[in-house]
Amino acid sequence: MATAKKSSDFFMSAEENNNINVGGDKLKVFKTTSFDPEGYVTSKCQSMSEKEIRHLCSHLRDLKKASAEELRISVYSNYAAFIRTSKEISDLEGELLSIRNLMSSKAALVHSLAEGVRVDTLSKDDESSTEQDINNFEHREPSEIEKWSEEFPDVLEVLLAERKFDEALAALDDGESRVEEAKMRKTLTPAALLSLQTTITENRQHLADQLAETACQPSTRGLELRSAILALKNLGDGPRAHSLLVNAHYKRLQSNTQSLRPSSTSYGGAYTATLSQLVFSAVAQAADDSLAVFGDEPAYASELVTWSIKQTEFFALLVKRHALSSSAAAGGLRAAAECVQIALGHCSLLESRGLALCPVLLKLFRPCVEQALDANLKRIEESSAALAAADDWVLTYPPFGTRSSGRSTSTSLGSVIVSQPKLSSSAHRFNNMAQEFFEDVGPLLSMQLGGTTLNGLLQVFTSYVNLLITALPGSMEDEGNMEGFGNKIVRMAETEAQQIGLLANTTLLADELLPRAAMKLVSPNNAGRKEESNRRASDRQSRLPEQREWKRRLQRAVDRLRDSFCRQHALDLIFTEDGDTQLSAEMYIRMDGNVEEPEWFPSLIFQELFGKLSRMLSIAADMFVGRERVGTLLLMRLTETVIMWISNDQSFWEDIEEGPTPLGPLGLQQFYLDMEFVILFSSQGRYLSRHLHQVIKNIIARAIDAFAATGMDPYSVLPEDDWFSEVSQIAIKMLSNKSKFGNMDRDSTSPTASISAQSVSSIVSHGSS
Repeated sequence: MATAKKSSDFFMSAEENNNINVGGDKLKVFKTTSFDPEGYVTSKCQSMSEKEIRHLCSHLRDLKKASAEELRISVYSNYAAFIRTSKEISDLEGELLSIRNLMSSKAALVHSLAEGVRVDTLSKDDESSTEQDINNFEHREPSEIEKWSEEFPDVLEVLLAERKFDEALAALDDGESRVEEAKMRKTLTPAALLSLQTTITENRQHLADQLAETACQPSTRGLELRSAILALKNLGDGPRAHSLLVNAHYKRLQSNTQSLRPSSTSYGGAYTATLSQLVFSAVAQAADDSLAVFGDEPAYASELVTWSIKQTEFFALLVKRHALSSSAAAGGLRAAAECVQIALGHCSLLESRGLALCPVLLKLFRPCVEQALDANLKRIEESSAALAAADDWVLTYPPFGTRSSGRSTSTSLGSVIVSQPKLSSSAHRFNNMAQEFFEDVGPLLSMQLGGTTLNGLLQVFTSYVNLLITALPGSMEDEGNMEGFGNKIVRMAETEAQQIGLLANTTLLADELLPRAAMKLVSPNNAGRKEESNRRASDRQSRLPEQREWKRRLQRAVDRLRDSFCRQHALDLIFTEDGDTQLSAEMYIRMDGNVEEPEWFPSLIFQELFGKLSRMLSIAADMFVGRERVGTLLLMRLTETVIMWISNDQSFWEDIEEGPTPLGPLGLQQFYLDMEFVILFSSQGRYLSRHLHQVIKNIIARAIDAFAATGMDPYSVLPEDDWFSEVSQIAIKMLSNKSKFGNMDRDSTSPTASISAQSVSSIVSHGSS
């Protein structure tokens, strides 16, 4: 018996060595792309040894490791393609698992066949010895492993029936360990070993199916779901397990959202809050389960991110359909902003789990919010235009109970007068709506809508300024700048006070009220997190240049109104209602044709200019309390407009310089007096700019050059500068009605020295003729 056994061992060793030598050549078939595992096993398994099969399995495992490394590299190079490829790999791993199970079954069969072959080749002496051993083996008491192998199928069946997945998985792992041990020690017959391996393989598949079925049940959740997924992953089917995990959360979320039906009277914010709680809680739970079971493996994390984005898009679609779209279409910016804020608040909680989904929401919500912005701006424009049609352009304090700068004016009358602006009714309405608009937009700063908001309100303000320009008498002559606004009906500002009130409206809005309201776009949220405050501080620094440019553009719109105002008043001074001009070269040239020397006084048009500016100065002092510079700029601009008209009037200078009748001494003296008169009253009124002063000096120099071109010395006919100053002072006092002419001390050498108190009336009469 011992000799036969020794001979058998020697025979087995020789055969195995021979198989090893030829194993390398046999493995070449696995390297071909047309390798068919089923066909190969069917045709070759009977001639292969167990060692060859083990070598083949080892080679397949190496290929699997190499494939996993290649997959990891491809994830970083092409993320989107990786998601698609991971699905294919999941199917491939399922097939590999089937191959492994098939190989295990066939290996047992091959081992059994090999054992049979070895038994057949033994000598007759060995056969009698082996038969004796077998008979002894069959008639002896069953060993512990044999008893266990007989009980094992029943134990597995009970565990699976009771759905004790963890215990069943542990039993299967224990069974595989015992099978390996039995192979090494040869404690089981080939038939028993094959039966045991088949039982393990079939029950593994049965357990995987049960786990998948359990994960798909709506009632499975929490710890039970996580345990089922973990068990399925430990069975070697990780991709399928992760897909089942996220699919379970998706089905539960879908069931919950279907039961949430907003009614026609439901509040959009309440619906958004409920829905966002459902969606993002489900995403958070799925993320927690995925991290607990699968860790941070890239393939599973990528699938989770993709799934989370799809749920976010699904959430955004429902919010837009049931809450956001209707609010945006109706111009409900506050309601739209609240919906967005609620959604972002819940979504931002996922950032701690590594899911930054807020940019996805912002991108999806942005079109609706922009629609709400446009509708709101349109409402401000139309409401302001409607009020402008009935506005009397009288400046008043805002009525009690209205909101200015975002606060209720329920304080005392004294504090209201100090803190609140005086505007006309349409400007008050424009201001209130602008304040509310910026308050509503403030929560949407994370959508990067600051620039869109500022530009939109700038366009609305420009439209309002265009309305005020049309309120100026004679403004319809300037239709070139009124494109799109010719059909607006606006009440005319007839008086100078009403017309200056137009400028007061736009100036106060552009200088103070709108920029102050726009600062709400850069005010940090003190209740926010530290990193959020830092981000907003950075945004605030980046927006400050943008707001400064925006304020300059507001000022340019106001300058258009001021220029239109000054141009029309200058034209009223220069031309009569009949179209005749009151400022021409002829009025200076013809003076030297008179026999009598004129009574020196500023020309009529400059008397009217002084009177107009004096009235406007008084009106502006009442309207622009604390903002006197606004009135000063208006008077400065009006004076410059008149003087620049003289400087740029080519027909005027052609008559002076090239006309048939040259400018004479009296005409030059009168022209010099008119210009000095303008310089003096502008200086006293503090609206003489350097530019205006320089233009007047250039005009005087041009007139002197024209007179010198006749061959006469201009300085021989012009009095001293003190004389022009004195006459201008007398004219200012008389026109201002501040003193009587007879009480004034005059130089005896002045041309007006011979004028008696009785001749004051003649001077005034001459100046007003």
